[in-house]
Order: sequence, then structure tokens, then C-alpha cells
Amino acid sequence: MRHSGRVSSSKKDRRKTPPPDPAPLPSLIDAHTHLAACGGRTAEDVRAILDHAEAVGVSHVVTVADDMVDARWAVAAAHWDPRAFAAVGLHPTHAADLDDAARAELEEMVVDERVVAVGETGLDYYWTTRSDDCADPATQRDAFAWHIDLAKRTGKALMIHNRDADRDLLDVLAAEGSPDTVVMHCFSGDRRIAAECVDRNYYLSFSGTVTFNNSDELRAAADITPAERMLVETDAPFLTPHPYRGQPNQSYCLPYTARALASVKGLDDEEMAAVLTANTRRAYAVTLR
Repeated sequence: MRHSGRVSSSKKDRRKTPPPDPAPLPSLIDAHTHLAACGGRTAEDVRAILDHAEAVGVSHVVTVADDMVDARWAVAAAHWDPRAFAAVGLHPTHAADLDDAARAELEEMVVDERVVAVGETGLDYYWTTRSDDCADPATQRDAFAWHIDLAKRTGKALMIHNRDADRDLLDVLAAEGSPDTVVMHCFSGDRRIAAECVDRNYYLSFSGTVTFNNSDELRAAADITPAERMLVETDAPFLTPHPYRGQPNQSYCLPYTARALASVKGLDDEEMAAVLTANTRRAYAVTLR
């Protein structure tokens, strides 16, 4: 049967409807979100997003930049509200923007006390064949190497973006030498890649994708990852956890994913939350007030 391709009005409405608040789970930290993309472009909007998150136990977030405009905004947002910290860098799809001016500005940003990580940086081969605006793989690798060096020089965590580039990404990290702290944001690899990351003492940060019905291999990767090497994130406004996949995501949804990880690891929800929080504090080397 041929389908018209039209989306029913009920499905459209659902995609616009935020998920209900989860039952509170105390002391969680959203290890990776995009407050600006969630509608937080002013101090008032950021406060509202973080108030909502705090109401269900999410005490702090790390808001992440994709490009230079977002990097400036992320630092500003982290100063607007003490519950927000920032990561600054150029997403691999924007690697071609890493000129001398961008390097100088990022080096100045990263020493800010509210900046806890360099990133998100890495390799994204998915978009190289789907967008004319995406940096080519060689340009991505050069920019990735520069971000690795920046993290090592400043002692900040390195926040990794990896899409369809597992082997090349791990090879670049090995060749350049990893910083002391590497966070594999939105980990999407299989159990083999997870085991290699664990062997290298990387942190694996799990998003709502670990709850998806078709993510058995990702759950297997989480299962073999020691609890003390795990973080939890929303990557909001993307990757809303099951059963709300496709609906708007924000940091307040984090307890859904934390509970899914608790189930995978065979831990009580509160115990899992405490471990995840301690890991995030350690990874980002900050005192979270």
C-alpha cells in the first residue's frame, strides 16, 4: 500500500507535547544538554528550565556548544545561573570554522571557572554524506586533534561527539594521547567499543537512546560498563526517552534514563543516581553548589 507521507494531526500534536514529569530522583546532574536549543536564550528562560529540572531532582546541568555563537552563549548561561556549567568547542560538523580567531577565543573561554569541558568535539561521518555544510573527515580530524590538545593544556575534560566513526575516533585519541578525562557523550557504540573505552578509563555518558526499543546492543554496552565509569545525560532537546521518543526533551526528563540505567545495572534507583552524580562531579572536577 502506498502512503501519502502525511503525519496525522494527533501525531503532530504529540510531537509538540512535553513528556509528563517523572517521579523525582534526587541529586542527578545532566552531563550534556543544549539549553539554548531548549528555548533558554535569556536568563529568565534558563532559570525556568532549571527550576523545572530541580523540581524532579536534577540539581545541575552542563550546557554544550555546537558553534562559536553557542559557545559564547553557553558561557553566559553558566554565569546567569549557578546550576549551569558550560562546555565549549566546535562540533565536528563545524570543524571548518576553527580558524585562528576561533582558536584564540576558545582558548580564552575554556579557562573560565564556569567552563568544565572542551567540546563537543570528535568525528561525525553521518553528516559528511548528507549535508554540503558539513566539514570533511580530514578537516574534522585536524580540529579534533586541536581540541584534544586544548583539553590537555588546560586540564579540562574532553567531551566527545562520535557518529559513525568509532574506529577512526579511537585511533585519533590514541595517536594524539588522551587527556586525563574523556567523556564519550551520548555513547552509541556496541559492547566491543564500550569495552575498549572502559579499558582506556573513559567515561561513557548514556542518553535516552538506551531506553529505545531497538537499543538492545546499547543496553548490553551499558551492562558491561562499570557503574563508576557511567554518566547520564539528556542531549536535550533531542533523544527523549521511551515511551516519549519524538517529544520535546529537557533536563527534567533525566530521571527516566537514570532509572533505565539502574534497571540495566541491577541497582536501586537512588543508588544509581548517587553513583552517577559522584561520577559527574569527578569527571568535571567541580564543586557543584
